[in-house]
Amino acid sequence: MTRYVIIGGSAGAVGAVEAIREVDPSGDIIVIDEEQNITYSRPMMVKYLSGEVSLEQMLFPTRDFWEKHRVQLYLGKKAVKLDLLQKTVELENTERIGFDKLLIATGSMPSIPNVEGINKKGVYTFTRLTDALRIKEAITFNKAQKAVIVGVGLIGISVAEALAKLGLKVTIVGRRDRILNQILDHKASEILEAAMKREGVSVVKGHTVQRVLGKKDNGDFVGAVVLDDGSSIECDIVVFVIGVAPRTELASQAGLKVNRGILTDKCMQTNLPDVYACGDVAEAYDFVHGTNRVLALWPLARIGGRVAGYNMAGHKCEYPGGTAMSALHYFDVPIISAGLTVADKTEGYETLVFNNQEANVYRKVVLKDGKIVGITLVGDVENAGVLFNLMKNQIDVKGFKDALITGNFSLISLPETLRNQLLLGIC
Repeated sequence: MTRYVIIGGSAGAVGAVEAIREVDPSGDIIVIDEEQNITYSRPMMVKYLSGEVSLEQMLFPTRDFWEKHRVQLYLGKKAVKLDLLQKTVELENTERIGFDKLLIATGSMPSIPNVEGINKKGVYTFTRLTDALRIKEAITFNKAQKAVIVGVGLIGISVAEALAKLGLKVTIVGRRDRILNQILDHKASEILEAAMKREGVSVVKGHTVQRVLGKKDNGDFVGAVVLDDGSSIECDIVVFVIGVAPRTELASQAGLKVNRGILTDKCMQTNLPDVYACGDVAEAYDFVHGTNRVLALWPLARIGGRVAGYNMAGHKCEYPGGTAMSALHYFDVPIISAGLTVADKTEGYETLVFNNQEANVYRKVVLKDGKIVGITLVGDVENAGVLFNLMKNQIDVKGFKDALITGNFSLISLPETLRNQLLLGIC
């Protein structure tokens, strides 16, 4: 009987458990997760923070998932060492758990800046449920009314929206020249920034926080932040969301090959047999860039976990590839971005753009060698599915490229042969 051990209990682990049980109904599955909480949907944390969903509604998968799949859970247990020769995982309490097949799905950790005053009460990150719980407590019991969000990426914008919905005065601060700079170009970013300002959120770009000051009557609690230009912003809470880093320490100590993340092949296997990795901690194939990259996306973590699970259980399966993709709806602005958002013409890229300022509709498609390598849709995202499939299947669109950014572009706009191929899924 095979013993499968999974370190980490989030999306990658769920995908792996599902796949393993499809192939091996009787093997032992052990999931080690240092969080005390039963698995939950990390993307829904902001909705929990804003009060739009309950803790019960955040549960992912269902509460009985682990029992139905006969998984032994080690909650609140931290894996601290791997012995890949003896095939054991050592826990913080020195307990050792043996394995035949191992999946490392440890995710990522928040980047914490070296800022004076960062240990004051009222300073948070936002990667785990405990972060959301502590921020809710600060608002409910400590009557926090002003917040500074440090970081203008996906998590920063989502936290800013959640706190604005709760009635807090929110200021978001970032060192970049635009918000969501990694997934939006300047024009798309401007549309979202304007919507944020309409909702009362102040946006400070090109600066960062250098110090966190205490309150005048109690220096242990946050009272303000000081920016790199010397200006200050009063606040009761500060949320640092300036990025995350893959948690590769276990892999590195054990001698696995690590770049930014753990290196994997198309089966999600590392450089050692019987050891796999997936999710935020792994480098997996990006079909736009044509190379392996860290893609910290919940859906891709689950797909990578399923691929790893199948292969761990003896069913050969290859990762189909993913790419950077975000489907957003912040401050009543729907946005979909995938692949490259900014491309240099001198490198052979062609950019098609439609912009209706009055309607706040912006469409952008990036091409290279007649194939789509990037999509940005703001305000009107109905065509995203067709465009993404054309990009993923690397379809040559030169013959109808001008139609790609029109408002009426859809599946019916494609040549009949191609349309039938997409419908039948045989591209």
